[in-house]
Amino acid sequence: MTSFDRPLSGETMVFDLAGETRTARSARADGDARRTARTLLKDGPLRMTLIVLEPGAEMAEHAAAGPITVQPVEGTIRFRAGADDEQVLGPGQVLSARAGVRHSVSSDDGAAFLLTVVIPARAT
Repeated sequence: MTSFDRPLSGETMVFDLAGETRTARSARADGDARRTARTLLKDGPLRMTLIVLEPGAEMAEHAAAGPITVQPVEGTIRFRAGADDEQVLGPGQVLSARAGVRHSVSSDDGAAFLLTVVIPARAT
């Protein structure tokens, strides 16, 4: 089910992250992308996206307009912020970063992680 066929906000919502990861992996298998992003929640300033990286894939350095959290669901990711800050994260860990922190994300063996962003009102 694509995001166009399912609600992205609601009074309460429950997500099956294992199922969403399988769906994202299937979408990736149909294309040639090294990463797949699946929006799970888009409600006011809050965004939650499941990102699946193939082995060796990297998201180039970028910054988010609002604060973020990154939570691996499967596998291990490498989160780099600047030249001196590198964190290796696996399931059960959560990283937070302030708005505007430039960072990149990669995975040597492939991974899935949940990205949560709070978009400031002036950026929506």
